[in-house]
Amino acid sequence: MTLPPCSLDAFTPLAYWVHNLSPDIIRFTDKLAIRWYGLAYIMGFIVAAVLLRLYYKRGRSPVTPEQSESLMIAMVLGVFIGGRLGYMLLYDLPAFLSNPLLFFRFWEGGMASHGGFIGVLIAVIWFTRSAKVPFLRLADIIVTLAPPGLFFGRIANFINGELWGRVTTEPWAVLFPGSPMVDKAPAVFVESLGTFINPRHPSQIYEAALEGLLLFIYTQWRFWRRNPAKACNGQLAGEFLIGYALVRIFCEYFREPDADLIAGLSRGSFYSIFFVVAGTGIIVFARARRNTKQ
Repeated sequence: MTLPPCSLDAFTPLAYWVHNLSPDIIRFTDKLAIRWYGLAYIMGFIVAAVLLRLYYKRGRSPVTPEQSESLMIAMVLGVFIGGRLGYMLLYDLPAFLSNPLLFFRFWEGGMASHGGFIGVLIAVIWFTRSAKVPFLRLADIIVTLAPPGLFFGRIANFINGELWGRVTTEPWAVLFPGSPMVDKAPAVFVESLGTFINPRHPSQIYEAALEGLLLFIYTQWRFWRRNPAKACNGQLAGEFLIGYALVRIFCEYFREPDADLIAGLSRGSFYSIFFVVAGTGIIVFARARRNTKQ
């Protein structure tokens, strides 16, 4: 085995943690297991359901406990169908066109957060029409439920050892055994694996902290401090879309692109631009609508 040109001779392999986490919580057979990724979705939906009930009890939401069940079912379908379809269309279109049945292979992974947001949007539109709840008011509520799911999802990405970051020599870098070798980049020989691995940013953790934790703190702070009777419905939804887009673009700087670039940008960054536009449009519309009513 030949040592890569830029091997880290000056660094000790012990300085970097070798990712060895199993994606399975419990494995029953070769094809049947309980996985962390599935648990992440369950935890996200549980937190969302708890928050919905809390909002109603505190007089912050018009969605009753009975209605929240229908809303949760609609959002679950929106997340899974939108997330999966979004991934196939935005990141793996050639394979999808050659075999549309790939859509149903959820167990193989492949979900796009941008697609999940669109799926939830469609679910919320359906719910507002059936439950007679103002769309913008409900949108402000829904965006406060998303960050926990994003947080758990990114933690699951890290546990799975997927969506790793770019090559780096930062002391907190991680050696992901499944990541491809990059020529003329720093590499460490991992004796237990008998191969060289590039140290990479644990970008999944960055995304969990920013997309999940930071946006959760921000949306909760904004949600609870406002007066529901005087609030500009739609303002918080717009702020969330802009905030998510900005932190996603920031994190993409540390994340290895998982598809071809578009206009020199990673696909995550490129698609996030539309979220900035959409969020700004919602805020402008919401403020104009409130001023018209006044």
